[in-house]
Amino acid sequence: MAPTHVLRCCQRGLAWIPVIFIALVVCWSYYAYVVELCIFTIPSIGEQIVYLIFFHLSFIMFVWSYWKTIFTKPANPSKEFCLPKAEKERYEKEERPESQQEILWRVATSLPLYTRTGAGAIRYCDRCQVIKPDRCHHCSACDMCVLKMDHHCPWVNNCVGFSNYKFFILFLAYSLVYCLFIAATVLQYFIKFWTLCRRKSAENCPKNELPDTHAKFHVLFLFFVAAMFCISILSLFSYHLWLVGKNRSTIEAFRAPVFRTGSDKNGFSLGFRKNIAQVFGDQKKYWLLPVFTSQGDGVTFPTRLVNADAEQATVTLHPEPDKSAAEVPVSPLSESQNRLLSNDQHANNIEDHLANNTLKSAESETITISMESES
Repeated sequence: MAPTHVLRCCQRGLAWIPVIFIALVVCWSYYAYVVELCIFTIPSIGEQIVYLIFFHLSFIMFVWSYWKTIFTKPANPSKEFCLPKAEKERYEKEERPESQQEILWRVATSLPLYTRTGAGAIRYCDRCQVIKPDRCHHCSACDMCVLKMDHHCPWVNNCVGFSNYKFFILFLAYSLVYCLFIAATVLQYFIKFWTLCRRKSAENCPKNELPDTHAKFHVLFLFFVAAMFCISILSLFSYHLWLVGKNRSTIEAFRAPVFRTGSDKNGFSLGFRKNIAQVFGDQKKYWLLPVFTSQGDGVTFPTRLVNADAEQATVTLHPEPDKSAAEVPVSPLSESQNRLLSNDQHANNIEDHLANNTLKSAESETITISMESES
């Protein structure tokens, strides 16, 4: 039986086959469009120049974003999420899951964790031996825990997550633009060559038609390939745009994250505009460039304030003594207040759990915010 590392090397080599296939298709499409279509087929020099300029713009952006998606290393949890040496030894010696969870809860008191397993336990990766941050998952293909993991894509041979999710979206966008441009500009010549082939078979081909050269085969196949990729990419791109608007990952779309208050598929949604900014950043001038501008550090994420939850704090606003309640404007908590509120609840929850030696949620609590008039 071959050693494990040899099998692992073979798997890594085979994983590059889809990427090589895409690279070969892109190289052929470049040759077919630039040489066979623009140089040998299109008679107008002005049309050639216009087509070549827009083609190369879309080609450069497509290749740039694809390159960044492939070779951007997935972000991993920092060392603070690793168990201390003493706690790690205790964890490995313990045989009861309850005792192991007690150790994890004790370590988690200093970590910004708001999500749990389905059973309400601390999310821990035995393979990587780290406590998983929110939205972090273990990728079996990459054999590592990836921050804000979306999915493992075989077409880029990389795990799509916090570090390269923007690049992946731009890769889909520019590949769709690339294929649409090719299909739209090739269509008229595709029709002419297709008509030429049919007339030639009927031996009724006018002399003023396009020349019967090998370029027609490249043009015909170029349109078919571009149209085929357009259909497949459009559905995938539309789905991921929907995910960005909802601030969800592919994993979270199939399995809602579990918070202390229970599962909530919209737990990380902050509204459409803020959800877009989470991935593309605040500066719109960088949105269309494959440079990293995503917000946050991939470890902590702002969460929305969920109403009507038993464990969620309720807010009571007291008006000033000299004003009626109708005159006091009531506004929702800001993100910073929400985060501070979540931090206090998170610490109280862990302290209650350690005191009772059980895995249970903290009891509901009422926070009163008093508004005092300035002297």
